[in-house]
Amino acid sequence: MFIAKWMIAFVAIYGGLGGLIFDAVIPSTACQHIRNPKWPPHAKFHNGQTMLLGFCNAAIAIALLFALPSSLGSFLLAAALAEAYFLCMLMAPVFPGTAWSDPEFVAINPKPFGIPVQKFLSLLASAVVLIAVLIVIV
Repeated sequence: MFIAKWMIAFVAIYGGLGGLIFDAVIPSTACQHIRNPKWPPHAKFHNGQTMLLGFCNAAIAIALLFALPSSLGSFLLAAALAEAYFLCMLMAPVFPGTAWSDPEFVAINPKPFGIPVQKFLSLLASAVVLIAVLIVIV
C-alpha cells in the first residue's frame, strides 16, 4: 500500500496545486484563465471555485492517506477525492459552449498525441489513480 498511497498523493497534490499554479500563477497559462481580461467576473468566480475545490480535495486526500491510521476505506476515499478533480475536468465538455481552450489560445496550447493537454493530463492522472487502486485491491 506504500507505493499506492504515494501515487494517490502525487495525483492529489497535482490536482490541488496544479490548478492554482496553471490558472493563477504561470503567466502564459494564467492569461488563459483567471487573468484573462475577456472573461466576465462570474466566469473568474467559478475558476476560483474550481481551483480551491481542487486544493481542498487534495488536503483531505493527503490527510486520509497520512494523518489517519491506514485502512482500505480511507485509501479508497482519498483515491476518489484525488480522482474527482480530473473526472470532473474530463466530463466538463458535456455542457454546451465549453471547450478545452478559448479560440485565441488553441494554436499555442500543446496537444500531446493530438489530445488537448488538459485532457491528456487528466487521463494520465486518472490512469495513475486506477493503477494505485488496483495495486491495493488485487
